[in-house]
Order: sequence, then C-alpha cells, then structure tokens
Amino acid sequence: MTNAMKQILIIGAGQSTSSLVTYLLEHSQEHDWFVILADRNPELARKKVAGHQRSQAIGFDVNDAAARSALIGKAQIVVNMLPRPYQHLIALECLNYNASMITASYADPLVEKLDAEAIRKGLLILNEMGVDPGIDHMVAMSIIQRVHAARGFVTSLRSYGGGLPAPESQTNPLRYAITWNPRNVLMAGEDGALYKEDGKIKLLPFYHIFQRTWTVEIEGVGTFEVYPNRDSLSYKAELGLQREQTIIRGTLRYPGWSETWQQIIHLGLANEALRIPNLKELSYRELTEMCLPQTESKRKLEPRVAEYLGISPTGRIMENLRWLGLFSRESIGIDAESVADVMIHLIRQKLAMPPGGRDMVILHHEIEAVYPEENDRKESITSTLIEYGEPDGQTAIAKTVGLPVAIAVELILDGKLPLTGCHIPTHRAVYEPVLAKLRENGITFKEDIRVL
Repeated sequence: MTNAMKQILIIGAGQSTSSLVTYLLEHSQEHDWFVILADRNPELARKKVAGHQRSQAIGFDVNDAAARSALIGKAQIVVNMLPRPYQHLIALECLNYNASMITASYADPLVEKLDAEAIRKGLLILNEMGVDPGIDHMVAMSIIQRVHAARGFVTSLRSYGGGLPAPESQTNPLRYAITWNPRNVLMAGEDGALYKEDGKIKLLPFYHIFQRTWTVEIEGVGTFEVYPNRDSLSYKAELGLQREQTIIRGTLRYPGWSETWQQIIHLGLANEALRIPNLKELSYRELTEMCLPQTESKRKLEPRVAEYLGISPTGRIMENLRWLGLFSRESIGIDAESVADVMIHLIRQKLAMPPGGRDMVILHHEIEAVYPEENDRKESITSTLIEYGEPDGQTAIAKTVGLPVAIAVELILDGKLPLTGCHIPTHRAVYEPVLAKLRENGITFKEDIRVL
C-alpha cells in the first residue's frame, strides 16, 4: 500500500459484507483505494478478500482499545458492519481520528448526539445505509419528494421489508431460512413497536409484537404476513411528513411465522441478559422446563408447555416447537451462557438455507397522496423491489445490504457527498446518487400509480 492510497476499513466480515467487499475491490484500482477487512475470525476475512492485491484481512477484537485505535487511526473512512451496540464506540474513535463512518444498522441515539462534533470536524456519520433500513428510506423519500413537488401531501405510508427464502426454497415448517445474523432474527421486536394508523398512535411491547399481524399481497410472489417494526414515528420528520394519518414500517414473513415466534417470546427464550450456570450440560428439554412456572415430575413436559402457552397440545405451533428441538433430550453441548445463545445455535442449525436454495429480498411501499390544487385528487402509489439471490451463491440480502454501503463509500471518497454530521439516507444528496447507482447495478423497483 502506498501513502497516497485512500484506506477503507471494514469492521466485520459477516454474511452481509460479500457484495460490499467485492464492489470496493473491483473499483479499487480506478479510485486508488486500499481495503482492510477486520474480523474476529481472520480466516473468514481472508476468504472475503480472496487475496486481492489492494486488500488486507486481519484478525480484530473490537474491544481491544489499542488495536481499534491503530486501525481507525489510519483510515479515511470506516464501514462498521457490527451490531448496533458497537456503533457509539466506533463512532467516537472515528471522530477522534477524523474518519467518516458508515453503518447498515439502525441509528443509535448515542451516536446522534455526536452530530455537532461531526459537523465541527467536517465528518459524516451515515447510519441505516443497508436495505431495511436503507434502500427503503431512499425509495420512500424519492416518492414523497415527488408528491411534494407536485404540491401534494402524503396521507399514508406503509413500508414493508423482509429477507426470506425464495418460494421454491421453503423447506422447513417455519418457511424461513437464515441469510444474515441469527441474533437479529431472534431479537427482532425487542424494542417494541410504535406506529400510527388511521390517525391513532399504537404502542406495542416486545411480547405483543407477533400478535399484531396482518396480510399483504405482493404481486408475483403471493401473500405475506406483516408485523410492525420498531418506532415508525421517529421517521416522520426525516421523511418530511406533516399531514399523514398512517405511518407504519413492517417486517414481512410467510404466513404462520408469527404465531410460533410469539410463543418463543412468551417462553422467555429471547432472553440474553440472564446468565445460566452449567448451561452446556443441560438438555434442550431441561432448558424448556426452566421456562415454566413450576416443575411437575408426574406430567409430561409437552402438555404442560401447551397449557402454559394457551395453545393446542396437538396443533401446528407445538409441532413447530418440537421441530426446533425444544423438547429434545440431547445435551446442549455448546459454550452458551444465556437461553438466547442456545436459540441462536438452534436457529443456525434448523433454519439453514437448503442446498441449492436461494433467498429473496422484498421491499414494498404503499403510499397514498392528496393533491389539493387538483380538486383533492387522491392517488395510490405502490413501489416494489423483489431481488433474488443465487443458488448456493451470493445472497440477495448481501447484495442489497452491501451495495448501498459501498456506493456511499465511493461517493464520500470521491467528494460527491457534501454532507457532515449524523444522517440517515433521507437527504437528497444521498438518496438520488445512491438510487441511480443501484439502478445501474440492477436493483430496480416496479411502480404502480392509481387514482383513488
């Protein structure tokens, strides 16, 4: 690496980084970039960079302060692909060493407090730059701005997204397969949900998320269920909405997912805070027993679980819990500290993509607008992306998460993204060039406009 090269540091070499790394390395010669991929698993990082001459793969523990400072201190830009709990730590280090930062995960309120300091130093911290959140914001914003430019206003925004197995790759009872961090699947909904529907604000705690579902038809792929996703109202100002009656962000699953996942939550199997001694030596059955209010040696575990959950002892949900292995006498046998660790292990095993399978990413927006200067004409705008992965190859989730991040890196290093401070991609300076580049790379939305 020469001193003139611009150094890009990517922290985390997980499932969503492959297209990010590929894009940056493919364009490294023309832009004079050097890419460092750092992960706690150096072999995984080496596999991702595949010996490219303008790359380096290294082992890295984000909690090692000296190593963290040394790496970030040499970078012009840092791509943080670690979970949200590490955002603030890395953002602080970036500000320390005058490096901009991009993440694909949800914005951390602590990071947002760094806005003034980032502006003062002329740096950009760009969060939610993946697919959902990320591309969904950009497409919604482009439509909303088009409505505003025509002197209309948006009355309803429903934004749905999901990473799923393609229809022909559904091979298990839950009709799901893991193509990203399994911890995020287990803990989905942990923040609860807040949204507005027909003028009424709705608040849901974690343990009710999967009871509040509805269906949506996606042309070409069929019927899906939706559950509300986090705080939809927090995006009202960012999206420039002022007169909306409905604003909902939701997650897509094949029908039937939520009724089982609700019981996983009810049993307490998404708890990652409490540490259980000698968990490795227990059986899955003994772990499930722990989740019941009392132990009864004379009655079988399965009917007591059904009774506790208030579900049929012979119905589909119990069959799904049994299929997951929650009643198995097999020893857990892994270095787990919490029930969440055990569930993540089961998810990896049971919900793996089948051989020859491929995934599918769906982003679907339903927007309603009114145009007062046209006799209050009402319009419905539907915008849908359906992106498929390659069988046994690059996943759709990796492509749609990694590409917008990589494009943002390119824009920043080329001086074509004139923003400073903390942002998500709802600013015109971000979404217009990024969406244009995504279209060049084959990521396009089908739009349908109807008069109501």
